[in-house]
Amino acid sequence: MEKKRRTEIAELGEFGLIDLLTKGFEPANESTLRGAGDDAAVIVPPAGEVMLCSTDTLLEGVDFDLTYFPLKHLGYKAVTVAASDILAMNATPSQLLVSLGVSAKMSVEALRDLYEGIAFACKEQGIDLAGGDTKASMTGLVLNLTAVGHAAREKVVYRSGAQQNDLICISGNLGAAYMGLRLLEREKRVLSDVQNPEPKFAGYEYLLEKYLKPRLRKDIVEALAEEGIVPTSMIDLSDGLASDLLQLCRASKCGARIYLDRMPIARQTYALAEELHADPVVAALNGGEDHELLFTVPLAMQEQVMRMGCVDVIGHITPESTGAYLVTPDGSDIRLKAQGFPEKE
Repeated sequence: MEKKRRTEIAELGEFGLIDLLTKGFEPANESTLRGAGDDAAVIVPPAGEVMLCSTDTLLEGVDFDLTYFPLKHLGYKAVTVAASDILAMNATPSQLLVSLGVSAKMSVEALRDLYEGIAFACKEQGIDLAGGDTKASMTGLVLNLTAVGHAAREKVVYRSGAQQNDLICISGNLGAAYMGLRLLEREKRVLSDVQNPEPKFAGYEYLLEKYLKPRLRKDIVEALAEEGIVPTSMIDLSDGLASDLLQLCRASKCGARIYLDRMPIARQTYALAEELHADPVVAALNGGEDHELLFTVPLAMQEQVMRMGCVDVIGHITPESTGAYLVTPDGSDIRLKAQGFPEKE
């Protein structure tokens, strides 16, 4: 069987590579007047709305390991990571700019896989690829993504608006992404010296998807709009519930009480945690990369929130002087600490 030829990036040059990777991206939003390929994208927010921008950088060896991270999944996840910050302002992500730092070990075919994942996520979420750049990298693959979105000025939600007695709400469940990472790291370690390795992932497919291909929670923002709810504060859960809730509390100058028996944790998270002799609550509090939405709403909106059916109320906002605590079923208070994403094994 003839071996498929690898195309070196140098054969195409920067502009040829950009043309190849962005071929087929057609604008889905009227606000994008010109897509990738020009010196700059021309973006006009809908009448009466403001534009929001956010940027994220993903580094090989720090944020992802190409040993087990399929490039198509990485492209998809990169869109989620960038656009989730726009959603966390109660806004609609509409454009994305992608800049790459590419090492010599990457082929054109590999980058096409990466862009196939980006294209799939953009099409799924109605986001336009509006531009980007490519540079040589001496430290592996680097992705820098800038997401652009829009919202009515009065609907934009900040981290700083939480009020005393507000309900603390969360979409989805916690800790699954981190346990998916733990599973991948375990199999990489166990099979490092095995020829034709066959990793054991059966029964934990949900955890792998939560880490490798997290979905953008655009449905939550849409459901809030349908119920006529504008949260008082909101944040994307990327660093873990404890860390991100503390960020919200600092911005809003408030305290918080969340309840252990109300925290949503998936069955597979419990199962793998038991297998690895880990604590699922620690994964939920400090795991990170869940990319769910944490937000607060006035107590009077509890019935409307519960009617949404896609969020859990896990606690309430308290005065700043009381601090932020996790309350256990026996009534004990455990002070929340910001530990960020746990180190890989």
